[in-house]
Amino acid sequence: MEKLKQYIDNDVLEVKKTNKNNVSKQTIYNFIKRNHMEKVGPGIYIMPNALEDEMYTLSLRCPNGVISHDDALYYYGLMNREPIKHTLTIYTGYKPTLLTNSGYKIYTIKKDLLYLGKNSVVNQFGHKVPMYDLERTICDLVRSRSNFEIQDYSFAIKSYAKRSDKDLNRLMTYAKALKVDKKLQEYLEILL
Repeated sequence: MEKLKQYIDNDVLEVKKTNKNNVSKQTIYNFIKRNHMEKVGPGIYIMPNALEDEMYTLSLRCPNGVISHDDALYYYGLMNREPIKHTLTIYTGYKPTLLTNSGYKIYTIKKDLLYLGKNSVVNQFGHKVPMYDLERTICDLVRSRSNFEIQDYSFAIKSYAKRSDKDLNRLMTYAKALKVDKKLQEYLEILL
C-alpha cells in the first residue's frame, strides 16, 4: 500500500502508471478506498483534500489532445471571463464521446496539424499542460469564429493586435497552414 504513494503526482493518482509495475487491482482499489480518493476521470483519482485542476485532469484523460480555444484565449489574456467549459483539440477520427459527455468542448483537426503551435504551459494550479501558443490560438479563433460571440471575438483580435509579444510571421505561417490567412489578413490590415 505504501508503495502506491510514489505514484501520486500533484495529489493525482493515474492507475495506468501503477499497472506498469504489476500492482494488483485489489491493492489499488483498497488504497483508493482507504485514502477516500475521488474519481475525476477513467483511472484518475485525486486526494480528498485536493482541489481538482480540471485542465490538468483533462490533459491526463486525453494525452494526445491540446488545450485550446476558450481556455487558451483566457490564459493569454485575450478573453476577460473564465470559460464555462474546458476546451480541447484532438485529431479527426478520435472518438470524443466520453469527453463531450463529461461536459468538455471538443474541436477536431487533421492529425498533421494537431501539434502545430503546441506548447507546454504552467497553469494557475502549477501543473504543466499542453496548450497552443498565442499565434495558434488566434488562428483557432478565426477558424471557429462562428462559435464565439462577436464581442469576445473582437476583444481577442484587438487585444492580440496591441500585444508587444505578438509574432506576425509565425501567425501568418500558421494561418496559411490552417487556411485562414486571407480572413486574418483582413482583420489585421484594419487593426495594425
